[in-house]
Amino acid sequence: MINYNVNELFETIQGEGQYTGTPSLFLRLQGCPVGCSWCDTKQTWETDKADETDLQTILIKPADSPTWTALTADQILGIFKNQGYTAKHVVITGGEPCMFDLVPLCELLHNHGYSTQIETSGTFVIKAPETTWVTVSPKINMKGGYEVLASCMARANEIKHPVAREVHVEELEALLAKSPINKNAFVYLQPISQKPSATQLAIDTCIKKNWRLSIQVHKYIGIS
Repeated sequence: MINYNVNELFETIQGEGQYTGTPSLFLRLQGCPVGCSWCDTKQTWETDKADETDLQTILIKPADSPTWTALTADQILGIFKNQGYTAKHVVITGGEPCMFDLVPLCELLHNHGYSTQIETSGTFVIKAPETTWVTVSPKINMKGGYEVLASCMARANEIKHPVAREVHVEELEALLAKSPINKNAFVYLQPISQKPSATQLAIDTCIKKNWRLSIQVHKYIGIS
């Protein structure tokens, strides 16, 4: 039986990509060695046993706390039901969720009427059902030294790339040129910050290349 290291579990509105505006249950898993400099969830990087805690703490703790608890797929489903959550779309994020085998969890959720989405850096093999929506936010040349896997790019239903400068656009272009891409996959650019220069770069590039813009709506309206 697989234990998933859970840092956060909460109900909100998805603010990014194809599912923007969708009521969602966010399941944030602990652990990530990729090392993105602009990561806004660095509290999820480490899996030191000293930070393991109980379930109740996970449900009420501050969002930036590094504490986590190990839960089975059945326990996670039980929390969804016991908390009275009404959203039926589950976003599995991190950290790097693909450090875990997500097949048992996603299949259980599908069998109980939920849809699932994974948000991954594309640096670990994706273990998930075909019906799971996969968002690859390719992390290129990060501190951890992990390569973006061709298999992840091929599996992606959407490719959502953070940009702040022109070099980030160039990195994505190079990756797309050498990667096998699902012909139906959407390509999104997402400004790393809410600075006007990053946003304008994303807008101009999306228009030029017929890509899509993801602006992290949740940050603009002030929700998690």
